[in-house]
Amino acid sequence: MIEIGKYNTLRILRTTSVGLYLGDEDREDVLLPNKYCPENYELDDDLEVFVYLDYADRKVATNIRPPLVLHEFALLQVKEVSEVGAFMDWGLEKDLLVPFREQRMNMEEGRWYVIFLDLDEQSDRLYGSNKIEDFLENEELEVETGDKVEVTVFRKTDLGYSVIINNFHQGLIFENEIFKQVNIGDKLTGYIKNIREDNKIDISLQAIGYENFNDDNATLIYKRLKDEGGTLGISDKSSPDDIYTMFGISKKAFKRATGLLYRERKILITPSSISLV
Repeated sequence: MIEIGKYNTLRILRTTSVGLYLGDEDREDVLLPNKYCPENYELDDDLEVFVYLDYADRKVATNIRPPLVLHEFALLQVKEVSEVGAFMDWGLEKDLLVPFREQRMNMEEGRWYVIFLDLDEQSDRLYGSNKIEDFLENEELEVETGDKVEVTVFRKTDLGYSVIINNFHQGLIFENEIFKQVNIGDKLTGYIKNIREDNKIDISLQAIGYENFNDDNATLIYKRLKDEGGTLGISDKSSPDDIYTMFGISKKAFKRATGLLYRERKILITPSSISLV
């Protein structure tokens, strides 16, 4: 069966004036319109395509890769608001509808929102939802303390940022533990720092077990060095803009932090780089 909202690997069955017809092992076929066809192909070649419904509610294939597939989350922009809901730009010819009933609050044209892609099984139509918590489940956890996970930031709270963990669980990054710029919609690598008795999950953006220093910026730089293989092409001779781009801190704060790491014999400093001892 050719699955809607997912990538399907299908075989080229025949050519027509409007495009290629692709099929699966169940003998179902779908049109890949001319504008999405590869320049060079042969019958029986396999193509990986994304399948959704066109304006006539027929399955159609495309080689465009949207930012999310079925049961995933992504940051999308509202292209238009109509009497039925908000239409999101997700790179495909037919925009993605977020009905009013699936909006956490009334969505506004031009603004960006984290959206979940779901399928109405009665109509086979894809739709988006901004009610993120409805699609997250923390009763039975599939993660443990220390696990490396993928997180998507979906809301700013009084405590920090609510995140989606592995497209399945909900977690929190405390604001006082964030040492770089974080925005709604960011997809980041995180680590399970703590699982509380109520199955609420605390996330760290730094691997559990790293050394921590009295200076938060020193901790940030040390962890970045660990993550990047031990050497970074930046030093106290670098421009303030380059330092801020890499660490989100001022040159003065950078020099103070690297000085601390140097005195503790954690790093070596050259005119063009810093590296772990």
